[in-house]
Formats: sequence, structure tokens, C-alpha cells
Amino acid sequence: MPSISSMVAIENIKHWIAEHPSLSSFLKFFLWITAIFLLMHWARIFLKKNLPDNSVKYKSQKGIEIIGYILIGILAISYFTGNIKDFGLAVGLLTAGITITLQELILSIAGSFYIFFVRVYKPGDRIEIHSIKGDVIDIDSIYTTMMEIGEWVSSDNYSGRIVKLSNAFVFKGPVYNYSRDFPFVWDEFNLPIKYGSDIELAKQLVISVAQDLLSEYVSASKSNWKQVVGKYYIEDAQVDPTLAITLTDNWIQFNLRYIVDYKKRRSTMHLLNNEINNRILQTKGKVLLSSSTIEIVNIPTVNISDSSNKQ
Repeated sequence: MPSISSMVAIENIKHWIAEHPSLSSFLKFFLWITAIFLLMHWARIFLKKNLPDNSVKYKSQKGIEIIGYILIGILAISYFTGNIKDFGLAVGLLTAGITITLQELILSIAGSFYIFFVRVYKPGDRIEIHSIKGDVIDIDSIYTTMMEIGEWVSSDNYSGRIVKLSNAFVFKGPVYNYSRDFPFVWDEFNLPIKYGSDIELAKQLVISVAQDLLSEYVSASKSNWKQVVGKYYIEDAQVDPTLAITLTDNWIQFNLRYIVDYKKRRSTMHLLNNEINNRILQTKGKVLLSSSTIEIVNIPTVNISDSSNKQ
């Protein structure tokens, strides 16, 4: 049995709450919000433990987060307008009041829905947005989190910096996606071949190496490219390795263009250069790499006089 003092305290609290209805409504609203956040937290933990696939696990947790925020929004409107029928009016008044002060936040939230429904990019994609390039590792209601690549690090290696970028930037400029629809990119490099080399042998050598090392990428990219051509208004493209030759003042420049997995540009270029160099060495001088040369046409005569002999 509760004591008389505790019963008196309870009655006093009830009386005080009855005298302050607005505070009572706020406390109830706070308790409901707390309950929703707790349910969201427990649901995320449950899904994290019971879903085996990381992709499904990530999407389901983000879905729980969106549903929770929608419930909180509906609850807030119903509490502070007094009637859920006033939903449209309340939203209009609320939007008019905060559009200017929270413009960036609103754009970020709208951007998160745009990214999710239009599928501009998803976690795991490599993108470049607002001059920042990296792999997407998380997307929430306000920010896209990326593991940065490039900057002071050559090629497409991670710099080690994690970048948080506002979702509003999807409305402010282009978004370059390296992996959506067509997870390959074209790459190229130049080889300086010395004049006097066996050019036909050099061409066969370079193309042979490219075909041997890139056959897996070529065959996989052909099926992907057909899907891109069928989906978009775009002309067909050459995905087999191609070689172009340019005559320069110092050497014959070989330009090798090829297709490669967007995450393996650096390693593939290393393999190609290494194997081409080995094949050139095996030609025993028939094919030689060149370097910059300077030809001195005429050396001017310089007269040096000793002023001490004139004295």
C-alpha cells in the first residue's frame, strides 16, 4: 500500500499538470518521441543481427530511419495543431516559416529522397561530386559520406580522408558515377618507340600484350555496353584495345587505349607496362624505347682575352 505522503505527492503532481495543460501535452509528446526512437534503435539492432546480406541490412535500417522520422512528423503536427485534418495547413505554415532559415537542410533532406528513389548513386559506388572523388560508404538523411581518392595521392588510391558532403549538392552540379550501369572506364598511356625500330613488330607486340591481359575486361564490358546502348540514346563504342601512332620530333609515339575495371586502373597499367617492357627486351634490339634528345647544330666561338697582358 502506498504511503499517505506518496499519495499526496501524486495528487499534487496531477493538480499541477491539470493547471498547466500545455506542459502536459509537451511531456506526452516527449514520451512518444522517446518511445519512437527506442523502437527505431531496437528494430535496427534486430535487423542487423538477423539479416545476412549487408546490402539488404543497410537498406532496411535506412528504411526504419525514414519511417521513424515520418511518424515523428505526423505526431508533431497532430499534437501542435490539435487535429490531424489540419495536416496540409500545418505543413504549409511550417514550410513558409522555415524555408529561408533552413534552406540548406531542406535541400539536403530532399536530396536524400532524390538519391534514394532516382538511384543517383548508392553505397559502394565510386562517384565525383562537387570536385570531390571517392567511394560512397554511407548515405543518411542529410549527408553522403565518402572515402576520398586522389588529391595528393596518385591515380585512384585512397587518400585516407573521410568526406561528409551535403546531399543538397545533387541539385547544384553534375554527379559523375564510375560504376552505375557500366562499371568500366577507358584508360590510355603513351610509349615512345625509337626511330629505326621494327614498327610492325612493335605494333604486334603491344596489341598482343593488351589482348592477353585485358581479355577478361573486354568480354565482360561488351555485355554491359549492350545494356547501356539499349537503355540510353548513345552510339556503339569500341571496347577492344586500340593503338594509334603519332610521329614526333624525337620518337614514334604509340598511344594504347583500352577498357578496364574502374577500380583497377593503376594495377592494370602497371601490368601492361611491365609486360610490354619484357617483350621489348626479348626482341634483342629490334624494338627500342626512346628518350628525349637534344641536337646541337652549331657551337658559337667565344674569344677570351687576358686583360693582365695589356698592362
